[in-house]
Amino acid sequence: MNIKRKLSSRNLFIFNLVLIGAIFGFSLAFLSFSCSTPGGARARAEENPVIIPENALAVAEGLQTAFNAVSEKMLPSVIELKTVSVRRQQVPNFNGIPWEFFFGPRDRGQNEQEREYRSQGLGSGIIVRYKDGVYYALTNYHVIDEATEIKVATKDGREYTAEVVGKDERKDLAMVSFKTNDQYPLASLGDSDKVAVGDWAIAIGNPLGEQFSFSVTMGIVSAVGRTGGPGGNINDFIQTDAPINQGNSGGPLVNIRGEVIGINTWIASNITGGGNVGLGFAIPINNVKRSIDEFIEKGSTSYGWLGVSLIDATRDIMAELGIENRRGALASQVFLGSPADKGGIRPGDFITHVNGKETRGVQPLQMLVGDLRPGETASFTVIRDKTSREIRVRIEERTDQVAADNKKLWPGITVLPLNDQIRKTLELDDKAKGLYVAQVISGSPSDIMGIRQGDRISSVNGETVNDIASFYKVLREKTNQELWFGIIRNDSTLESPKFKR
Repeated sequence: MNIKRKLSSRNLFIFNLVLIGAIFGFSLAFLSFSCSTPGGARARAEENPVIIPENALAVAEGLQTAFNAVSEKMLPSVIELKTVSVRRQQVPNFNGIPWEFFFGPRDRGQNEQEREYRSQGLGSGIIVRYKDGVYYALTNYHVIDEATEIKVATKDGREYTAEVVGKDERKDLAMVSFKTNDQYPLASLGDSDKVAVGDWAIAIGNPLGEQFSFSVTMGIVSAVGRTGGPGGNINDFIQTDAPINQGNSGGPLVNIRGEVIGINTWIASNITGGGNVGLGFAIPINNVKRSIDEFIEKGSTSYGWLGVSLIDATRDIMAELGIENRRGALASQVFLGSPADKGGIRPGDFITHVNGKETRGVQPLQMLVGDLRPGETASFTVIRDKTSREIRVRIEERTDQVAADNKKLWPGITVLPLNDQIRKTLELDDKAKGLYVAQVISGSPSDIMGIRQGDRISSVNGETVNDIASFYKVLREKTNQELWFGIIRNDSTLESPKFKR
C-alpha cells in the first residue's frame, strides 16, 4: 500500500508539472498572437503615433486649400456641351429581297427612302462673356462641328438650348451662346505668355461622358510652344500631364490662381480609341482673346495675309544659303500681287522676325502673321544673300479664295540640293548636277510650264544654277517679265516653255 501510495504521488506530481507547462505555453502563444493582430498593431501605433512636422503639414494643407478654392471658383463657369449631329442617307425599300438578281437593275431614283441618323457628342466649354441676358462660352470647333442640336448643362444641374455664335477651324475654336436669367460667373482669363514649365496646371471638364462630368484633374505644365496639332491646327500649345480625356475638349486649363491659361484641345495617345497617357495639349488663352470679341461682333475671326508659301529649311538648304544655326522660315514661293510681293519679299528670303519678335519656324510665323490686323504695316526681318534686312509690308485680310489662287504662286516649285539620299533614290552618280524638284504646286506657273516632281533644274532663264543660293538669286533678279527653266528629266535635257508674268 505504501509503495502504491508513493507511485500515485509521483504520477500526480508529473501530471501537475505537465499541466502547468501546457498552461504556460498556451498563455505565451496567446500573448504572441494578440500582439500580431490589427488590434495589437493599433495599440502600438497609438503608443507611437506618426508625427508630421507642422511646417510640412501647413504647406500641404495650404496647397490643398488652394486647389479647393480654384475648383470652387471655376466649376460654376464650366459647361457641359451635348451635341446631336443629324445626317440623312438613301436606303433601299426592298429589305431582304435580292431584287436585282431576279428583276435586273432598278431605277435608283424610285423605291428608295431617306433614313435619318443621329449621332451624339460630348464636350466642354467655359463661360467668358455676358450681355443682355446672353452668356457666351468658348469651346473647340471640333466639338460643335456639324452639330444640328446643342444643349449646355451647368454644374447646378440646369440645362439650356444653345446656338453657335462663331467658329474658326484653323485654330479649332468656337463660341456658343445660351439665354437664361440665372446667374453664372465669368471665368478670369490669365496671361499665357507668362506660363512656364513646371507651373501647376488644373484641367476641368467632362471626360468620357456624363458619369464623370465636371471633373477636376491636376498636373503641371510639361512644355510650352508645342506644334503639330491635328487637322492643320496653327496654334502653338501648352503641354500638360494633367489627365485629359475625350470630353475634356473645350474645357479650361487653369493656373493655381484660378485663371484660364488655355483651352484643352487634344491628346497624344497610343491607346486604341484615345486615352490619357499624360500628354494633353491646350490652346494658349492669349491666342484666343481677340477671337472672343470678333465672334460676338462678327460671328467670325479675321486673319492677316502676307502672301508667301513657307517651308522649314533643311540643313542642306541652310548650308547653301549660308544661314546655318539661324531660326526662322523660308519663303519658297510668293503670291504675285500679294502684300509680300508689293512690299519686296522675294522667293528665297529667310524670315527671322516679325515686328522684332523671333520666328522659330513655319507655324510660329503663320501665327504671328495671322494675328496681324488687316491694314496694319508690319516689319519683317529677312536674310537675303547672307545679309539681314528689314522689309515693311502692309498686311491684308486672308480669305480662302486668295490663299488658294495657285496660278499666282511664284514660281510654284520647291527645290532641294542633291544629297546622298536623293542621288541614291534617282540612281545618280556624284557628278550629277541640278536641283531636285521636290514639289510642283498644282495650277502654278511651274505646273503650267510642265515641270514635274523628280525633274532637276539646271538653269533659270538661261542662267546656270548649281545650288539653292544661285537658284533664288536668278529668280529674284532675272524673272521680272517671264520665266523658263532648263531641266534634266531622266537622261534628257529639256527647256520648258516660257511663262509671261
